[in-house]
Amino acid sequence: MKIKMPPSVNMVIDSLHAKGFEAYAVGGCVRDTILAREPDDWDITTSASPQQVKEIFDRTVDTGLEHGTVTVLAGSGAHEVTTYRIDGEYEDGRHPKEVVFTSSLAEDLRRRDFTINAMAYNNEEGLVDLFDGIRDLQRKVIRCVGNPTERFSEDALRILRALRFSAQLGFKLDPATLDAIIALAPTLEKISAERIRVELNKLLISKRPEYMEAVYEAGITKIVLPEFDELMKTPQNNPHHCYNVGEHTIAALQHVPADPILRWTMLLHDIAKPACRTTDEAGIDHFKGHAPAGEKMAKAILRRLKFDNETIRQVAALIRWHDCRMPALIRWHDCRMAPEKPVIRRILNKLGPELFEKLMIVQEADTMAKSLYQREKTLERIGKVRECVREILDNGDCFTLKMLAVSGKDLMELGVPKGPKIGECLNAALEEVMKDPAKNTKEYLTEYVKTLL
Repeated sequence: MKIKMPPSVNMVIDSLHAKGFEAYAVGGCVRDTILAREPDDWDITTSASPQQVKEIFDRTVDTGLEHGTVTVLAGSGAHEVTTYRIDGEYEDGRHPKEVVFTSSLAEDLRRRDFTINAMAYNNEEGLVDLFDGIRDLQRKVIRCVGNPTERFSEDALRILRALRFSAQLGFKLDPATLDAIIALAPTLEKISAERIRVELNKLLISKRPEYMEAVYEAGITKIVLPEFDELMKTPQNNPHHCYNVGEHTIAALQHVPADPILRWTMLLHDIAKPACRTTDEAGIDHFKGHAPAGEKMAKAILRRLKFDNETIRQVAALIRWHDCRMPALIRWHDCRMAPEKPVIRRILNKLGPELFEKLMIVQEADTMAKSLYQREKTLERIGKVRECVREILDNGDCFTLKMLAVSGKDLMELGVPKGPKIGECLNAALEEVMKDPAKNTKEYLTEYVKTLL
């Protein structure tokens, strides 16, 4: 088998060979190339020690010397070059007690997680596949190298990585690997929130976000996202729904693009429904207040998973508004977003155009994951809202303080005292022009502010 490697990778491998050392491209880059996927990066494994690697190459970065890793800057590329190693005993389910360098490629490959990630390649020897990784690629199977219980006991994050690779590649899990995952899922408690977040995020933005159900069935969400388990147990006896809350969530995930904000929003948009569920005399379920309650829960979950503040802000806002439950100052019809421009200008003021468009995508996905009951009517309403937004933006209608024809300086010249009164008058003026954009002139707003004074 011939694999085409980037020139910078060939240069690093050839330079190591010229000094008498073994060297191979290894791991995910080999796997992805065989699958005709573009590798994110190219890692290299070698018999040379970190110090020897540093002596061979002029430009290097010490990125993990204790684990045998040196980053070599070659041309416009940067490649991690790691010495063959054997991991010592894992005492905490996360880190080996010690790392021992070895001269054996076989020993290095034996410590890796899955067979499809334990293949090495160079142009002289071709593919080195000691654990039937090629066969597993052909069978579309995720299988541990050696004993799966040992592999997952060494690093519990591999449990979630197995499901992540399954989602990314569309592969099934080897039965013995799956059994070990189910048995050892509780050990994920040892893994940091940051590492959990990375793997969950990769799974969610894959082509198969519905594999979250497999994560649940394997008992993983019980440890890393227990709120999701409650969704899977919560029915929705309601004409608008044909799934329970968890099944609806999984269906909704499949109707949004692979954008982290949108995927996390759909995963958590109904997270508060179990707590808000009530059933009336006719046996119909209701979930009043689940959107604002879900906003609070989502913030707590995302903070627990160590997300950045901007992601938390956007996801929480979309969840807060996904069911169109607005503050009392905004008129609502049937608790849904009405395609009326004053209403939409106020929503644009809260969210901004970009997040508003994401809200439309969220609402469409939410609708498509429900029953057929009033689906066409709801989608038609969303379409009309989009038309209104386009008209508002095309017309340059005012919906922010920055777009007002008067400023704080103008108000002070009218005699408005510095302090909170300036903000009160500006916000009142904004309300006035969001109702009627034609009033966004300096002349009109000057007289309007005078009436306020």
